[in-house]
Amino acid sequence: MEFSELPEFQSDLKRLVKKFRTLKDDLEILKKVLSTESVNHPQPPLSFRISGLSIDTPFAIKVKKMACRALKGKGANTGLRVIYAYHPQEQHIQLIEIYFKADQENQDRARIFKHFS
Repeated sequence: MEFSELPEFQSDLKRLVKKFRTLKDDLEILKKVLSTESVNHPQPPLSFRISGLSIDTPFAIKVKKMACRALKGKGANTGLRVIYAYHPQEQHIQLIEIYFKADQENQDRARIFKHFS
């Protein structure tokens, strides 16, 4: 499984790493889980396909529960969300957005449409 990141994702990550020091390492763990799970199942557990988008491929998927060691005692209920596009034919995952639920209510649909419509 190959991974890539949108420039906006990199900006989001850079901003969040200042608050959550372990986030880069935690993201690498998530990538391992996604690469293992995506081979067997296009939608890993604790994530769901974002509905209401007019795009069929790639699938836009939201990881609803992501563990972050910087938020001790929370486990996967940290409030961190990751949005990614899964390209099944190419076996490629493109990271679109990462955000903290307390700072932002939902994903940036405009960003998804900008890159995938």
